[in-house]
Amino acid sequence: MFRVWMVILGLVSLLGSALAQEPIIYPKKGQSNQKMEQDKFECYTWAKNQSGFDPMAPPKTTSPPPVKEKSRVGALSGAVGGGLVGLAAGSLMSEAGKGAAIGAASGALIGGVVKHKHQSKEEQKQQQWAQEQAEFQQKSRNAYNRAFSACMEGRDYTVK
Repeated sequence: MFRVWMVILGLVSLLGSALAQEPIIYPKKGQSNQKMEQDKFECYTWAKNQSGFDPMAPPKTTSPPPVKEKSRVGALSGAVGGGLVGLAAGSLMSEAGKGAAIGAASGALIGGVVKHKHQSKEEQKQQQWAQEQAEFQQKSRNAYNRAFSACMEGRDYTVK
């Protein structure tokens, strides 16, 4: 659940940064506000078609988030497996109970470590996916901004 919220927060942050990237436009030849709004709309439509990016639409992903894989090993399964191995080893040395206890403790420890590593890998996959999506959105936004600016400058506006 935590990872899902991190991805959502990343996309919301991306949307916020996209809004902060709106260019500032100044009419070079004294165009009216009405004319400027008309030109902005026409340039928005043209830039959207040229770049394939719509700054008014919610961010799109290029791929679904990675599917969380279930960990097959954990402290409990490690304890059971270790206990069985310890029981077998202990029975060979006539100390089955002691061997089972040592095996269970060792198995639980190893199972816990394996499960933690699995969770870390899953988190890393989620973070990498979110970063790739953010980079894609940024590239798309930059292409749109260049097209929009070119259109507005072609209509005698200063764009910064």
